[in-house]
Amino acid sequence: MPSGCWDPDSTPAPDPDRRLLLVVAVAMVDVDGRVLLARRPPGKALAGLWEFPGGKVHAGETPEAALVRELREELAVDTAASCLAPFTFASHTYPDFHLLMPLYVCRNWEGTPTPQEGQELAWVRPLDMGRYPMPPADLPLVAMLRDLL
Repeated sequence: MPSGCWDPDSTPAPDPDRRLLLVVAVAMVDVDGRVLLARRPPGKALAGLWEFPGGKVHAGETPEAALVRELREELAVDTAASCLAPFTFASHTYPDFHLLMPLYVCRNWEGTPTPQEGQELAWVRPLDMGRYPMPPADLPLVAMLRDLL
């Protein structure tokens, strides 16, 4: 097996008690090529860390519909599912759940992103994203976005 590749013998055994959590996120890219990051507010899990906007996908909801809804609720901006380009995904095991997070790129929306849930926002150049502490699931996405942008 090539070095650096996945080793099936090192894969942890399935844990029937660990739930799979599907969340969706977006890299909103402005006309200057900056990406919007949101800082998790106090009182939330992983408070103080920076992340890509998004949230949980509800039962019966598509990831795109969830992202359109979350952007409206969290940032007071409107976009359409057709403005969301699927880019990559994160798959990360936390102590209590496994996170699966599709990441989309969006360059078109209406309105100015305005925090609606106590979060702090920052428009960040791709090369500077590494300076912002992020949840473990978000970290691998930064290098991919740098390569894209």
